[in-house]
Parts: sequence; C-alpha cells; structure tokens
Amino acid sequence: MAKFAGVSEATVSRVLRGKPGVSQVTRDAVLTALDVFGFARPEPVRSERARLIGLVVPDLSNPIFPAFAEVIGVSLIQRGLVPVLCTRTSDGVSEAHYIEMLLAQQVGGIVFVGSSYADAGPAAIKQLTERRLPIVLINAADENLGVARICVDDTGAAEQALAHLAGLGHEKIGLILGPVGHVPSARKLAGFAKFWEERGETRWRRWVDHTVFTVEGGRGAANRLLAAGCTGLVCASDALALGAVRAVRKQGLDVPDDVSVVGFDDSTFMGVTDPPLTTVRQPVRAMAGAAVLSLLSQLEGRPAAAEEVLFDPELIVRSTTGPCPVAA
Repeated sequence: MAKFAGVSEATVSRVLRGKPGVSQVTRDAVLTALDVFGFARPEPVRSERARLIGLVVPDLSNPIFPAFAEVIGVSLIQRGLVPVLCTRTSDGVSEAHYIEMLLAQQVGGIVFVGSSYADAGPAAIKQLTERRLPIVLINAADENLGVARICVDDTGAAEQALAHLAGLGHEKIGLILGPVGHVPSARKLAGFAKFWEERGETRWRRWVDHTVFTVEGGRGAANRLLAAGCTGLVCASDALALGAVRAVRKQGLDVPDDVSVVGFDDSTFMGVTDPPLTTVRQPVRAMAGAAVLSLLSQLEGRPAAAEEVLFDPELIVRSTTGPCPVAA
C-alpha cells in the first residue's frame, strides 16, 4: 500500500494514527490507497471522506451508460478522485449491495446514471440521508426531489422526432417506450401526447407501446405498432430502434422506404449501422460535466441545487427516416 501511495511505511503509519506533520496531499494519497485496497479506515481518520466516488449504472450492454461512465470517470480522476464503477448483474448484485459496500468504504459521493438510489430500498436511503452524502442523478429512473438531478429534455426529444417524421408526411407514428413508471419514458410520452393533441388527434394511445430496453423488446413492440398501421416509429433508446429495424425487415419491408425509425441517445456505432440510424442525441459530455461540477460543489459543503438541470437534445438525421410511402 505504501508503494501504491508513493510514500514510506513510516508515513503510512503516521497517517493511520492521525499524527500531525503530514501534508494534505500525502494524507489523501494514503487514504485513497487504503480505500482502493479495501481496508477499513482506522478510527482516527474514519471521519475523513474517502476520495472514492461511486458510479452506479444499470448495465453496460446499453452503450450510452459506458459513454457516461467514461466521461465522468476521466473527469473525476483529473480532479484527484477515484471512480468505482458499480453495475447491476444478472446474478442479483443490486444497487442496495453497492451502496452498502460504498458506505463501508467511507465513499465521498455517488453518481447514479439512468437509475436511482431509491431502487436500493428504504434502509439504504436512510443511511445516505443520515450521512448527507453528496449525490447526483443523471436521467433518473424515478422522481427524486431534494437531490441534484441532471436530465436531458425527454419531452423535447420526442417532439423533435415527431416533427421530423410528420414533416416527411407520416400521419401514423408509433412510440416505443421503456416500462410504465420509468420517468424518462413518461416524459417522452408527455411530449407525444402534446404533439398529437395539438393536432386534434385524440386516439394517439393506440400508437404507444411499453417494453423492456432491449433489441428484443423493440422488435416485439414494433410488430404490434406495425400491425396498427404505423409508418414511423420513435423509440426511447437506440437498442429499441435497432429491434424495430429488425422487425420491419422480418416482415419483408424496407427501412426507410416502407417504415421510418428514430432512436434515442446516439450511442456508439449508430452512425455505421445498416442503415445508419436517425436518432436524438444526448449531450453526454455536457451532462457528465455538469454532474461532476455538482458533485464537487457538494463535496465542498454547498447544498445540492433544488431544481433539476435540463439539457437540450439534438436530432441527428441519417438514413433510417424518409418520406411516408404513398400507399400508406
């Protein structure tokens, strides 16, 4: 551990016993090494915040989460903080498990991306609240008042995609969302409802389908919306959009000649799919930067902002959208 911290064993001993005569930089290096190697802090230094920052994401199969994790992780490291990546696993390792582990290591703060600390249950929430741990949520899955929140404008994203397809002549446009109760999906649904109701269309609910955020989920939902006569599909993630493209082709139809598809995120490789995917881009770098600044502000003792910070998305038009077929 002394080698990792770049100091002598005698210096490590002085830090662990809480003795004076050690610079703050050296003290931070020793405490970080202690945290990285998984050792509990001795009583004299236990009250000092660790330099570890938890980075909790739902999974790594959706490319948007590794994109956020990379930008946030690099930014934290540049500021002398150590990110610890925590992701749910198929064998049952949950947010609650990670929060318990992070708290045991005297973690300095936690950034949740696409999930929520509420998923960890009331016991974990109580611990986080009692410790007043700095927390930042990016695109949280549920409502979390009183916590720093960084979000993309999901309502505006849906309206951008719909306006694009309507401008191409599509009159029956379906919306493929995540599970009911998922806040970003609910906000996209609000934009979808507003768009149609402003145009006098009251039966828009027949063009909405909820599913899981996977390619397979997108494929199943697309089949149902195609059966309802939709010629355009707006999807709440790029994975859902890829599933929709697969469903269209499976029915012997073409994208975009017969059906247009719009994704969401503009995650890695969406510009080189076949065909390249039209999608609504999240400003990942700007959102990640805002999250890190919010975390640093809290680490310095300032309260979290009461209002969520909204970022504008950007429609990226590629080759999966085109004019509505005349026969439709």
